[in-house]
Amino acid sequence: QVQLAESGGGLVQPGGSLRLSCVVSRSISIYNIYWYRQAPGKQRELVAGSTSSGTTNYADFVEGRFTISRDNAKNTVYLQMNSLKPEDTAVYFCNARGILQNYWGQGTQVTVSS
Repeated sequence: QVQLAESGGGLVQPGGSLRLSCVVSRSISIYNIYWYRQAPGKQRELVAGSTSSGTTNYADFVEGRFTISRDNAKNTVYLQMNSLKPEDTAVYFCNARGILQNYWGQGTQVTVSS
């Protein structure tokens, strides 16, 4: 069983930054890793993805504010979030997908408020 542990969430003012980390319990080189988020009363939505081949993709609402990166040596994927807005408030989840595999972390809360 693969385990994912997110960290780095917290309370930040509008315009601030946070860096989320997702540590995976085994090598991530074969996995596509995604960040999702879920706000209260809303469906979980994709934020960003990083494939095992090195490509990245972002949701339209990111608008260049977030950057996903991965450190295969540390089995860690990061989500650098800048220019945060109140509407970015959500629980952020890490998701690892491989062939016939799909794993989720427990999530980390991000609250953007003055």
